[in-house]
Amino acid sequence: MPIYMLSDDIYDFPNVNQATQDGIIAIGGDLSPERLIIAYSSGIFPWYNEGEPILWWSIDPRMVMKPTEMKITKSLWKTIESNKFSCSFDTNFEKVIRLCAEVERPEQEGTWINEDMIAAYCDLHDLGFAHSVETYLDNELVGGLYGVAIGRIFCGESMFHTKTDASKVAFFNLTQFLKRHDFELIDAQQDTNHLRRLGAYTIPRKDFIKTLERLVKYPSLVGNWGDGSAKLKEVIIEK
Repeated sequence: MPIYMLSDDIYDFPNVNQATQDGIIAIGGDLSPERLIIAYSSGIFPWYNEGEPILWWSIDPRMVMKPTEMKITKSLWKTIESNKFSCSFDTNFEKVIRLCAEVERPEQEGTWINEDMIAAYCDLHDLGFAHSVETYLDNELVGGLYGVAIGRIFCGESMFHTKTDASKVAFFNLTQFLKRHDFELIDAQQDTNHLRRLGAYTIPRKDFIKTLERLVKYPSLVGNWGDGSAKLKEVIIEK
């Protein structure tokens, strides 16, 4: 099956049902904030290696999780209740995304987070659509995650930790925030054992897209999630 080549039109994404068996839906285009917002609102995300053209994906099945469904072990509860880690939102976005690129993970070979991706998501962060959760131990950044929020869905991109449980504590704080602000779903994208242990599961892409179409119609919580300045705003995503 030929892969669709994107034009300069930021709305120019094919139907996700045209994706290859692996989930590739299109090639080319750019990483402008507008195109990224439209992509995520359509169930599509970029993922490619350094030196390659931009590849856009819509995986089937899709890994998701409700914010209310995080699995918390007794040992993790003990860590959370100890308050040994402190957590914040949107205070160190670029550092989080760079550490997500640099810190090795057992289930992943290398990283797709290149300088162009970093710049693109920092732009999304500046516009109030991309967010980070930071975990600190003795004022040192030791864990965190980042993703994109549109409507009532949070699309997780990556997480890292340099201390045991640091990323899980960040994820726990994210779920608590999302519950308080009426988010209904976390898009975890790809199936990994780590995400399954946290409570994520896969659903057919058609079910994911149906839910996504409903959730992105809600106003988006745009702005800094850490300082209380974020506001609900209508986001026009249809052509």
